[in-house]
Amino acid sequence: MTQEKSNPRITILMAIYNCEPTLREAIDSLYAQTYKDFKLVLCDDGSTDETYAIAKEYDDRYPNIILLKNEKNIKLAASLNRCLEYADTEYIARMDGDDISLPTRFEKEMHFLDKHPEYAIVSTSMIYFDENGDWGVAKVNPTPSIDSFKTGTPHIHAPCMIRTSVMKEIGGYTVNKYTERGQDVYLWYTFYKNGYKGYNLEEPLYKMRDDKNAGTRRTFKVRYYGFIRQRMIFKGLGIKFGFFYALPILMKAFIPNSLMEFVKKNRT
Repeated sequence: MTQEKSNPRITILMAIYNCEPTLREAIDSLYAQTYKDFKLVLCDDGSTDETYAIAKEYDDRYPNIILLKNEKNIKLAASLNRCLEYADTEYIARMDGDDISLPTRFEKEMHFLDKHPEYAIVSTSMIYFDENGDWGVAKVNPTPSIDSFKTGTPHIHAPCMIRTSVMKEIGGYTVNKYTERGQDVYLWYTFYKNGYKGYNLEEPLYKMRDDKNAGTRRTFKVRYYGFIRQRMIFKGLGIKFGFFYALPILMKAFIPNSLMEFVKKNRT
């Protein structure tokens, strides 16, 4: 009996970098999905540990994986654009190498976009976890708008699903020094500036690892570039008093990361 030809509707974009301890759990969560007909594009961004070797194990095991390797570290936005070149499905989904997609994530996100053609993006709430287990749930606004940029981001990036045609129409991720971090909020800015909108499912369908190492990545330079990036976004969207809405990002640069993490965990 011949096997029915696969016709995947989702391409998963997954840039990976030095995530050796967590990568297997992340990829296994994809193969535990209730919707299984997908392509997985992995791009190793110059890892110095065994990340690429682990990815190669899965590439050898599963025929629906495309494995790429950057000659040097080019950061997340550029690596995701490399993955995007291989997306020829109706939808794309994001995934990070240290997180977990809950089993019904793809099924429910795809069902929503199928039923609601007016939306280009769907994302979800998510559960925060660390080495001690789950510790919080992110709150989301189901129907964000341009005003959502004033207080944060309209969508959580890691659990999102996007219409591929629209993603390619806007040119994918913007690559510059201001989007090495925060490439997600700039991506949503590009969508909303071009008249597209998204929706957030309130059910948590994703688990994000936010452990003791997360705070160390939020340096003064990251905060300063975030301040500049937000001012650019506010100007592009025609939001008045953008300097004042962006100012809290700059102020966080002067607050110890340990205090920021304490506040975050006690209000989530």
